Amino acid sequence: MHEELIESYFRVNPLVSQQLTSYNYFVERGIQEVIDRIGRVQTNVEGFELKLGKVRIEQPRYYEVKGGYRQILPNEARLRNLTYAAPIFLEIIPVFNGVERPVYSDVFIGEVPIMLKSKLCYLSALRRDELIDNGEDPDDPGGYFIINGSERVLVSIEDLVPNKLMVTKERNGIVSKVFSTHHGFRARCVVERNQDGVFSAEFPSTPAGIPLPQLLRVLGLETDDDILNAFSPARYIKNDVILNLEAEQSTNKEEAVEMLSRRLSPGQPAEFRLNRMENLIDNYLLPHLGVTSAARSDKAKYIILMAGRATRVAYKKIAPDDKDHYANKRVKLAGDMMGELFRYAFQFLIKDLVYQASRADARGRRLQVHTLIRQDVMGDRIKYAMATGNWIAGQTGVSQLLDRVSNLSTISHLRRVISPLSKKHPHFKARDLHGTHIGKLCPNETPEGPSCSLVKNLAVMAEVSTGIDEEEIARVLKAYDVNNG
Repeated sequence: MHEELIESYFRVNPLVSQQLTSYNYFVERGIQEVIDRIGRVQTNVEGFELKLGKVRIEQPRYYEVKGGYRQILPNEARLRNLTYAAPIFLEIIPVFNGVERPVYSDVFIGEVPIMLKSKLCYLSALRRDELIDNGEDPDDPGGYFIINGSERVLVSIEDLVPNKLMVTKERNGIVSKVFSTHHGFRARCVVERNQDGVFSAEFPSTPAGIPLPQLLRVLGLETDDDILNAFSPARYIKNDVILNLEAEQSTNKEEAVEMLSRRLSPGQPAEFRLNRMENLIDNYLLPHLGVTSAARSDKAKYIILMAGRATRVAYKKIAPDDKDHYANKRVKLAGDMMGELFRYAFQFLIKDLVYQASRADARGRRLQVHTLIRQDVMGDRIKYAMATGNWIAGQTGVSQLLDRVSNLSTISHLRRVISPLSKKHPHFKARDLHGTHIGKLCPNETPEGPSCSLVKNLAVMAEVSTGIDEEEIARVLKAYDVNNG
């Protein structure tokens, strides 16, 4: 009875279902989302721009030298050292002086590797006997790719949760930090409180140790009273704020802007300094709250929240956050990784498209969309990353050669979760078995040696939830006027 139950469970929830679900989301919605964010491409040719529309992905095919395109099955790709990939077609409408002139319904922009047994793969629709007829193992779980004939798996990566405020005790004081993520760009924003109670802030492309009141004045809280009233009325927090205001050199917004801009761009002209400071504050400081000047008041409130939380931890009013608690982690699956890679490769395609348009215009050629697009620009970058494992942002070992020693080792490899932490450092806390791993990660299966407990495996019946759109939750919270303080 138990065997039948378990068998029926795994029929509905295959062992690699997390990879398949994630990849299917990427091809159904992920690709379109990347394209919709760009929307229009401004070229350097006057009066000529391109409007991007719907994307369409066909089933895998291969171009024969004699005979053109034809369908290809995974086993043939393995035997002939080919890539099991499908073409992507994108609706690109040329716009001349504000007038749309649609010529082609869609243009071939490149190829994307297809995951075996995903909804675009031919094998997902075949019965057991049909799989055997086509040279496939009917018990093969899928969930991997075929790149140049070799089977490669995208290993899941666990990382700290983005857009969540975490407060920890460090050697030099209390640190409030958030990994602010906006459309693939990740910025580590920090507010630090030293042992004396002095606050300093730090965010990407800025020097460490920006005084907190100075940053708050630049964000719009001009007077001392504005800053003091924005914090919690608790006496111990007020004491910290007064201490910081006394230590602060600037007394109004103009002075703060002058001092901060000089610190960010020393020795530069005033106009350049001001522009660079505003650009850094809008794009690099807490980008998940918005990347326009309208979001500055929200950013000031969030920084005040970060400072207040650090003070509460310093006075032992609340406990510091546990980085190793699994609620503070997120697992990036194959679909998320493919989304990152596609965004990176598509941006290169857009750059090349703008360059080709300028070149064609300079030579006096007609601007036709299908001649401006070079299909290899995007496809080659995706293929290179998947063939070598060298991912964007300097990550290595993301794409690995599938372990085929036995059926169990294959399934284990497809359910592996790696940590981005360095193997050379001790990281005792990160390697410990945490109570929150129960039911999610296997307590036994991990390699010995330097990568012990940095390479983990999902528990046999663990499932990975796909996540929910954050903007939708924010809308509901705002509709019910929920205060996040």
